[in-house]
Amino acid sequence: MSRIISLTNQKGGVGKTTTSVNLSVSLAVSEVKTLLVDLDPQSNATTGIEELLVAPNGNIYDALIRGTAVQDVITKTKLDYLDIITSTNDLVGAEVELVGLMAREFQLEKTLKQVSKKYDYVLIDCPPSLGLLTLNALTYCHSVIIPIQCEYYALEGLGQLLNTIRLVQKNLNPKLVIEGVLLTMYDGRLNLSKQVADEVRSFFKDKIFKTVIHRNVRLSEAPSFGKPVLLYDANSTGAQNYMSLVEEILNNGN
Repeated sequence: MSRIISLTNQKGGVGKTTTSVNLSVSLAVSEVKTLLVDLDPQSNATTGIEELLVAPNGNIYDALIRGTAVQDVITKTKLDYLDIITSTNDLVGAEVELVGLMAREFQLEKTLKQVSKKYDYVLIDCPPSLGLLTLNALTYCHSVIIPIQCEYYALEGLGQLLNTIRLVQKNLNPKLVIEGVLLTMYDGRLNLSKQVADEVRSFFKDKIFKTVIHRNVRLSEAPSFGKPVLLYDANSTGAQNYMSLVEEILNNGN
């Protein structure tokens, strides 16, 4: 059975897309069949692995709104175990277009359920908002990974996200759980990073991943080359962090 995970935080700049891309690739190089779904109109997950795409097809907007068969919008990558459904800025209009549809919160599930069974993991990179696209992802997925940056105001807005998750659990998806909270952009030289990490750990307790994603130049550079960090510099701290995260997630799933 496939495991469907949304990466969600309505706060921008927390490492959500970086995690979506690098977690997907790390799963794939571990020979775990993975589908990455770019559900963000900014399309950063798509551009983040641009150099890996093989003959790009349609995109998530085509499948979600235009009714294109989902099999026709899956793009293969140069990694045998990784496929992606790309995004474009057309997706900006999807929030409005979904409003008029029956069972609008279930459109993503309806779109993807035919193909999700072919994968061990489906990772959904959500937009930095709690609109209808994110609601669709939360209604469809089994669990949520919440990236939180180790910087000032890290916990700002999280109450709203947790409330949304509770409402989805109550009304739309009772099986939804928090997979884990991921500390990102951690800098061990800064007292602020340590203080924020302690604060987040005391708030979320056992929901925190043991793996921490450290602030890393190679990790920041990789997207500008259209590559995940593992293929940009496999020896970097960022690459090692994400391989460690994959190991933790796979162990949790067993």
